[in-house]
Amino acid sequence: MIDFNRFKLENGLTVLHHFDPTTPMAVINTLYDVGARDESEDKTGFAHLFEHLMFGGSVNIPDFDAPLQNAGGESNAFTSNDITNYYNVLPVQNIETALWLESDRMLSLGFTPKSLEVQRNVVIEEFKQRYLNQPYGDVWLELRPLAYHKHPYKWATIGKNIQHIEEATMDDVKAFFKAHYHPANAILCIAGNISLEETKRLVEKWYGDIPASLKPERILPKEPVQTEFRELTIERKVPNDAFYYAFKMPERRSFEYYVTDIISDALGREKSSRLYFKLKKELKLVTSINAYITGSLDEGLLIIDGKLSDGASFEDLDAALWSLLEELKTELMPETEASKLLIKIRTVKEFQEQGLLNRAMNLCNYELLGDANGVNEENALYQSITPQQIKAVANQLFKKENTSVLRVKSIKE
Repeated sequence: MIDFNRFKLENGLTVLHHFDPTTPMAVINTLYDVGARDESEDKTGFAHLFEHLMFGGSVNIPDFDAPLQNAGGESNAFTSNDITNYYNVLPVQNIETALWLESDRMLSLGFTPKSLEVQRNVVIEEFKQRYLNQPYGDVWLELRPLAYHKHPYKWATIGKNIQHIEEATMDDVKAFFKAHYHPANAILCIAGNISLEETKRLVEKWYGDIPASLKPERILPKEPVQTEFRELTIERKVPNDAFYYAFKMPERRSFEYYVTDIISDALGREKSSRLYFKLKKELKLVTSINAYITGSLDEGLLIIDGKLSDGASFEDLDAALWSLLEELKTELMPETEASKLLIKIRTVKEFQEQGLLNRAMNLCNYELLGDANGVNEENALYQSITPQQIKAVANQLFKKENTSVLRVKSIKE
């Protein structure tokens, strides 16, 4: 159980407070309700570019990292297709340093040509290193537009192509900041050995005078129901043939999301999973295989990916995989298997909640979904799932017309 308090400033900033007297550290986590799905299709990669720009200094503080490090703290951030999240961890007695830095860059990020050029080059280099010059690096650049035809999930967080970042202007980034980086579009969580009263005082002190802005209206193109099997084979200089099966799955707020998560664990979470046991250990068709969900807020994907063994064909893999998926659709999962999966999920959740940062981020994520208390209700949702529900959702997921398959064929030197 994660206890928390919630309050809101007049400028629209939502604040969550989590008291933990057992640690000398504090966490300041800021979730901005903006991700790659909020970009224009002709200007992608901006949410990720902004993650970097936010560390480029503000009007009043040219160097974000130095004051935080001097206070014994550290910071980092990440961007997804749905959110951008910034966090600071530092000794609780120095918490004002982090609040000063975070509130100042929310109020007045420094838009200098030098900062834009430096961060632009960092992002371009990351694009090249992680997506273009690495084996299997461009998989998501190919798989997303195969699986999504309308929704902005059809491009990766890094963007559709390097040109969009290369051509980003100062006016572009200022407009993006004005639209998304303000109190009404943020959720702030302060966690640690600090009282609610002191938290309210400090948040009002550092954030209270930031002007209010209207939360941007999100009107995204809805992805049509997929009605045909999609496949694409690409050739790359990679060590092994690889495969990526993408099945459309329900959005984050639905009960079926949790059922799909269980199904992905049953298929490919560990060496005891169905895919590993059947396709790797028994049939020896693959050298590796995994199943997981993208965790998207809107309609996401259940992914099954892996590498083929030498001598195995995509056709052999496909036949064995669909045969295995058919079992989930036609047979009830044994209670013993379901029980083991639920125990593992509960254990992982309890382990994660030992970390103060994880607690702060989870509270922010669930507040974005509608109520931070969802973090305390999640386990009960999982534990309520029955084999009958697993079978029903498997029948929704594992249909040929709900499938997009990317195959990466190895070109031998």
